[in-house]
Amino acid sequence: MIDVAKEVLLEVKNITKRFGGIVAVDHVSVTVNRGEVVSIIGPNGAGKTTVFNMLTGVYEVDEGTIRFKGEEIQNKKPKHIVEAGISRTFQNIRLFSDLRVIENVLIGAHIKTDYNFFQSVFRTKKFRDVEDEKTVEAIRLLKSIGLDHRRDDYASNLPYGDQRKLEITRAIATGAELILLDEPAAGMNPQESAELMAFIRHLKNEGYTILMIEHDMSVVMNISDKIYVIDHGKPIAEGLPIEIANNPKVIEAYLGGVHNDA
Repeated sequence: MIDVAKEVLLEVKNITKRFGGIVAVDHVSVTVNRGEVVSIIGPNGAGKTTVFNMLTGVYEVDEGTIRFKGEEIQNKKPKHIVEAGISRTFQNIRLFSDLRVIENVLIGAHIKTDYNFFQSVFRTKKFRDVEDEKTVEAIRLLKSIGLDHRRDDYASNLPYGDQRKLEITRAIATGAELILLDEPAAGMNPQESAELMAFIRHLKNEGYTILMIEHDMSVVMNISDKIYVIDHGKPIAEGLPIEIANNPKVIEAYLGGVHNDA
């Protein structure tokens, strides 16, 4: 189990992203302590996904800093950010549907390997030992989410909610300490959303740290330790769920119109 001592795991300060003359994200700051579930919310087009893309190295940061475990990671390549301990999911599930459940988890685990190309080609003892360890860990992860009995099924044959759990588990298998969830409840019915909330609580209890974008306010309000709100790329509020639910600026942002995605 990961140590859940309260310490700053991710510190985002005044990050800004411009696309030509458009400022998609304007001096947004977020702090995530180890072991927390933190949500970023806002109307469509607020810039939430752009923030995630900067955190994971998809977009370069034009201004500001991103520190993970005290080290600056802004503008590093996505591979290096994953190796540092940050992994993500996407709004549209991106499983390898023609591979088996356990193979999807192992793909996440193979982000980090302790053998070289030579050892892989000749299947040396080092290679076999590492592969055995990764398989055991993949099975452990699948047991922890209740999918061990389906480990040999194709990912495409899982129910939608289980596919989402599998995608999150693949992100965990990279060895990540911080999991970024992009609209995890998208497309879910109420029962699936309730199961997702239970799953995220389980991850928190295991010591994982979650940063989430989500539109389902029932999910956000029930599992978040802290919420940040952005609108038109600018931060407008932060606080506990009860504070956000009663914040006039937040209410105005959600009722004031719908914008295109940024």
